[in-house]
Amino acid sequence: MPTIQYAGRPGVLDLSWGHPHPDALPVGDWAAATGAALREFGWQALAYGHEAGPAELAAWLCERLTVTDARAPVPAEVFVTAGASHALELLSTQLVEPGDVVLVDAPTYHLALRVLADRGAELVEVPPDPGALEEVVTRLRRAGRTVGLYYLVPTFTNPTGVSLPDPARRSLPVTADRLGLTVVEDDTYRELAYDGPAPPSLWALGDGAPVVRIGSFAKSVAPGLRLGWLTGPPGLVAALVRRGYVDSGGGVNHTVALTMAAFGRSGGFDRHVASVVRRYRGHRDALVAALHAEGVACPVPAGGWFAWLPGAPALPAAEAAGVSFLPGRVFFASGGPDDHVRLSFSMLGPADLAEAARRLAPLLRAAGPALRRPSPGGPTATRRRPSPG
Repeated sequence: MPTIQYAGRPGVLDLSWGHPHPDALPVGDWAAATGAALREFGWQALAYGHEAGPAELAAWLCERLTVTDARAPVPAEVFVTAGASHALELLSTQLVEPGDVVLVDAPTYHLALRVLADRGAELVEVPPDPGALEEVVTRLRRAGRTVGLYYLVPTFTNPTGVSLPDPARRSLPVTADRLGLTVVEDDTYRELAYDGPAPPSLWALGDGAPVVRIGSFAKSVAPGLRLGWLTGPPGLVAALVRRGYVDSGGGVNHTVALTMAAFGRSGGFDRHVASVVRRYRGHRDALVAALHAEGVACPVPAGGWFAWLPGAPALPAAEAAGVSFLPGRVFFASGGPDDHVRLSFSMLGPADLAEAARRLAPLLRAAGPALRRPSPGGPTATRRRPSPG
């Protein structure tokens, strides 16, 4: 049985996996934080935890979000989870019944589509445009359908890397409130902003609106921690606390949560995030520059881990040339058009990214003349056995 999810293939530079670069994982710093947490909390670090998560991590999260977002939550609005996917699973179990319609952006994070589909919901694509959202919800409800949830990644979107423009960002929570629709905002990439601060979250802008924001330490620290959080109305947090699964086991990932609190309060988290932002900015720039040098236009994502390119080279041909990617169709609930690819620049270093661009460029150029004109601009980016992220 393997130790980790990713299994490399000799001779293939794989741009499909949303995984961290091994050198970006804070092995030594995390070991120090673990020791510090055990010294500070003693036996309590190994006991059943508080159901919503330890107060120490909730307090630090509230402080951190005053730096990265436009509104800080209070502890009663915070629930600690075992990562973003676990948060989405908990929310869908709480808010979605089999046969309901769940609205999703298109394209959007492909593995979230699987989590939502596991609830027996019908997934309907709708762009994050308030007018379109109102039209679709009204039409479906008139047809007798139950529509209560809308999932999207509005900041450094996976797969495109773009962020929702400010007018829609501000009006979407208002529209959702009027429609009685809960917005689930996947905010996983907020810390990975390369060209200035990330825009304010929908949760922060929609103060009092039915928005639940999902966060994670998978990208900012390490996915193996299986640690994340959500911010939402206190009533929803209380409902999650009352679930039998939570009541039975106490706080989710309690020991790691206390270690994260120690890591954050020591300043280690701030130093680590600054380091990985520099690293991944360099990765992004290396991939974009190499594609441009090969005559391939590549939008420049302002954050996150992915680049989203027009074109649909055949994956077998790409892998025969020694490079892999995720085809764009997997990011659509409907199967979508096969006219984009997602490239991840997180896992490979700059030299490998440049070589991967050189191998892929002829196939992208062959996909159409529009690809031959490098241009500045905007967006982001998986594989056969895709990973979370």
